[in-house]
Amino acid sequence: MKQELSAIMKQLTLWKRFLIGKIKFLQREFFGQVLQAQNQLYQHAHQWILEHAPAISGRYDKTAPWFKKGMFYLPWFCAFIIILNYFNVFDRSPSIKSVQDPNVVVVNEDLRKMMVDGKAQISPFVEELRASGRVDFNELFLSRIGANVTGRVSDILAIPGQMVKQGDVLAKITSTELTQSQLSYLKAKSASQLADQAANRAKILYKEDVIALAELQRREAESNSAKAEFRAANDQLRVQGMDQASIDKLAKSGVIESINNVVATIPGEIVERKINKGQVVQPADALFTVADLSSLWAISEVPESNSYLIRKGQKASLIIPALRNQEIEGTVAHVDSIVNPQTRTVVVRMELANKEGQIKPGMLATMLIESQPLDKLVVPVGAVVREDNHDHVFVRLDDDLYRMVQVKLGPEGKGFRPVISGLKEGQEIAIEGAYHLNTERKRQLSGG
Repeated sequence: MKQELSAIMKQLTLWKRFLIGKIKFLQREFFGQVLQAQNQLYQHAHQWILEHAPAISGRYDKTAPWFKKGMFYLPWFCAFIIILNYFNVFDRSPSIKSVQDPNVVVVNEDLRKMMVDGKAQISPFVEELRASGRVDFNELFLSRIGANVTGRVSDILAIPGQMVKQGDVLAKITSTELTQSQLSYLKAKSASQLADQAANRAKILYKEDVIALAELQRREAESNSAKAEFRAANDQLRVQGMDQASIDKLAKSGVIESINNVVATIPGEIVERKINKGQVVQPADALFTVADLSSLWAISEVPESNSYLIRKGQKASLIIPALRNQEIEGTVAHVDSIVNPQTRTVVVRMELANKEGQIKPGMLATMLIESQPLDKLVVPVGAVVREDNHDHVFVRLDDDLYRMVQVKLGPEGKGFRPVISGLKEGQEIAIEGAYHLNTERKRQLSGG
């Protein structure tokens, strides 16, 4: 196998040498024929000039050999120059390509009608602070009602959603504790009456010189102590939910009632109930929540970095998505004096009138708060276009030339945006029609 490959390689080498030699031979023969043809042409040309212009031929014959050799190769040189010129090698005036600035736009008459020019200027700027919030109960019209005594729920007379008046009975509680308090009241009443009678008899006996002054003073002290215990028992019943009329009735009749009434302390709607019939309740338990929903609070948490812009009494508005983004105007009613250390926010509150009852506690909302006016360099919202996630305005360069300039702007407020960087006071810009300018810029850039 190796011998066959070696033979093939030798054969290929021989063919290669043969082809190279043949090419060189043909090349020499070709150039020889070309030079021979050129010599013949050169001689014919020399003979023709000698016959028709012997003076020129005589001068040529007297020239140096290098000049004659140069004239011989001149046609080749001319051909070479022609080839280079064909490929624009000697083009000394190349066409200058016009490079259009992608940020410059030329305004025509139709576009001019849709634009308004103006200047970037410093003016009082009212920033609108946006903060998420919620609707909550007005705690001035909210009451969480509990039991006055420990006992078992015997009857429930109110349900969530029911409108109640102040003093309406919401539930009844059977309480042995109340029974004991009434019994103590009756005992204190009897003891007070007996002690008072004993003190009166002692006064008579002392006047008759039957008893000593010390005995009179003792019985008067016992009477005062019994009266104090009677008043304390009366106050205990008041604390346990009995009104004075019921206590006076108990004092006259002596009939003990073990039923304690849970009554509404304010007028409004029952928004929450936490008891069931037969349940044992304590005085610390909140059984009902009654709220007047005609007045509510909107509460929002503002970052501490923006809290210095907010003051009580500032204009504010509330947007409630659940009410089709209805906007409710109002004022800031309260700004907390402390910062929440966990969220680093300050609570802001505004009051809402809810006479029609459309607003419900727990609704999500967005609070818009107008800050104090500050002098800032501002541009109208209509002068700003958004391109490549950056804000831009169109600065006027000439009558019909505008350049799109990137700027850094702050949040919008009352139709204006404050300029942070990229623009100076007094620069003339397009304050309206920036969108149309940007569309025309793109059209001109694409060659349309």
